[in-house]
Formats: sequence, structure tokens, C-alpha cells
Amino acid sequence: MSRQPRWPVAAGLIAGVALDALIGDPRRGHPVAAFGRAAAALEARDYADSRRRGAAHAAACVLAVAAPAAALHRRTRGRPPWQAITVATAVWAVTGARSLHFEAERACSSLRRRDLAAARAVLPSLCGRDPATLDSAGMARAVVESVAENTSDAVVAPLFWGAVAGIPGLVAYRTVNTLDAMVGYRSARYLRFGWAAARMDDVANWIPARVTAALTAACAPLVTRTSPVSVLNVVRRDGGRHPSPNAGRCEAAFAAALGVRLGGTNVYGGVTETRPDLGDGRAPEPEDIRRAVLLSRAVTVSATALAVLAVLAGDWRLYRRMKKPTTKTISATMATHHSRCSANPAPNRARMTSRARSKSNIVGLLLKPDWLTSTPGGFVKHLE
Repeated sequence: MSRQPRWPVAAGLIAGVALDALIGDPRRGHPVAAFGRAAAALEARDYADSRRRGAAHAAACVLAVAAPAAALHRRTRGRPPWQAITVATAVWAVTGARSLHFEAERACSSLRRRDLAAARAVLPSLCGRDPATLDSAGMARAVVESVAENTSDAVVAPLFWGAVAGIPGLVAYRTVNTLDAMVGYRSARYLRFGWAAARMDDVANWIPARVTAALTAACAPLVTRTSPVSVLNVVRRDGGRHPSPNAGRCEAAFAAALGVRLGGTNVYGGVTETRPDLGDGRAPEPEDIRRAVLLSRAVTVSATALAVLAVLAGDWRLYRRMKKPTTKTISATMATHHSRCSANPAPNRARMTSRARSKSNIVGLLLKPDWLTSTPGGFVKHLE
């Protein structure tokens, strides 16, 4: 079969998550930051208040990155060490669990010290809302919501697309998500131009967001001792109330698992949005940020295991398909031979009789070699 085994992809996923956990994102020269600068430069040239121009911008950015990734994916197929290394590098570049948890813990420490200015300085690295109008409770809610949403965007979704499509899936997803973070706002400038990027991000995150909610429910008993059933009930009830078709599921799951209430009034680029409440608990506090980080780490480990198992399950199906044709061919050959013998037994009896006679003649010559006499001239006499 032409399909190559995918266990190097599984090994690369594990190694990439481990690299991110150990070294995190570099302060300078990060590939995603380089892409962001290139996309911003392209936007400065082709911007127009038009959905069509925005769609062309998004398509050009995705193709410019996904095409080389697809070529690299093809070049490393059949070369397991190189494929594992390239997948690990891509996973490290597109995931951001360590940075997410580090920035959230920085905000938590600032809020616990009652240093609101320091916490406001951290918030732009987590989300795009305006921190100037937020008090301590609003900052805690913003950080918890950001941890919940970015657990899907920065961890679960890249691993999902890496398991599905390898290197192209990893790179293309991060491109779409970065474009959404850059132009996917409902401000006057990006309402039409960023529409295509926002819709692409909604599609790319539809399944990962729901996987994140399910994994959050599964991990909740270990971190917060909350019933998975209660978490899923809140997700079903409140997840669809959020303006985003995906973020609401993640935030509702974290709200239920932490026992807090999320949602409220947010300001993005001067535009005020009022969102419905998610969950039935109290308002978030700085300590809830630490618990949200612990829950996010548990979901990260679970998502990695799930992605690896999904890849290896594909290899198992490939192995079974490779074994079945051989068995079927042998069985079909034996069945055909048996049917032929049963349908026409006469030729088979003739072959058996002929073989028996030949065997008898050979045995007779060996047991009675009268032509090999010991007397001189015996051989010549027999010939005469």
C-alpha cells in the first residue's frame, strides 16, 4: 500500500509539546511573530473596506505558508526521523501552553499584590480587550476567560489539526488563528475586511472547541472535584449564548469546572460588547486564575494523549487493511482449487494413477537391477 505509517507524527506531537513545556516561546525570532509582521505589511498594501479584499488577503496569507509546509510534509514522508523532527518543530512553533500559563500566573501574582497597573500591563499579551476600564474583579474574569479560550486556540486545536493533517494542518491552523487575532474584530476598520479571517477561524475551531469542553469536563474531578456531568450540563445550557460559536463552549466549561460566573461587558478597540453570563457561580477571584491554569495544564496533557492515540489508531487500521487482502487472496485461491477438483474429479484420478505407476516403475528398477550384472559384459549383453 502507498500510504506511509504515521507513527513519526505521533512522536513529533509528543516531542513538540514537551519542547514547548520546557523552553516555551523565544523572546525574539518567533516564526509566528515573523508571519504576523509579514501579514501586517501585506495588509498595509491591500487593505480595503471590502469582504472580497479581506478574503483575498486571508487566502494569500494561508497559501503562502501552507504550500511550503505541504511540500516539506511530502519530502519527509518515508523518512521517519526527519518527519518526527519537523513535526516536533512545527508543534513547538504553533502551540503556546507555556506562554499562556506564564502570562496568566504573572497577572495572578500582580492581582494578589493588588498591583492593578502591573496586571493591566500583562493583559494585552492574553487577550485583545481594553484593560484601562477593568477593576480587579474584571481583570480576574478576563484572565480566566482568556485561559479557557486559548487552551483551545493555542493547545487543543493545533494538536487536533496536527493529528489530522500533519505539518500542513499545524501551520495552516496557526495562520488562520493568527489572522483572526489580527483582523477578526468587529471594529469599524475590520468589520468587513476581517470577516473572512473570522469565519475561517470559526470553522477551524468548531471541533477543537467542543473537544476542549469535553476534556475540561473529564479533567474537572482531578483538579476542582467537580462532576463532569454538571460541567457538560452547563456547556449545553450556556455555551451557545456566547457571540462566538466556539469560545462560549470553552468558557462555559471552565466556569462550571471552577464554580465561577463568566461573561459580562467587554471593550474591544473602543467597541463595547455585553455578553450573557456563563455558569452559576460567584465572580472570579485572583485565586481562580491559578486553578484555571492547573485545569488548562490537565487539558493539555489529555489533548496530547488523545491526539497521539488518534494517529496511532490510523496506523492500526492501515496494518489491518494490509493483512486482510493477503488472507482473502489465499482463501479465494484455495476455494477455487477445491471447487475445480470437486467439479471434475476424473482428471485428478488420472493424475494420481499416472503418478502411482511412475513410482512403481522407479521402485522396480531400483530393487531389481538385472541389467547391472556383476559379470563382465553383462551391461553389453543386456543392451543386445
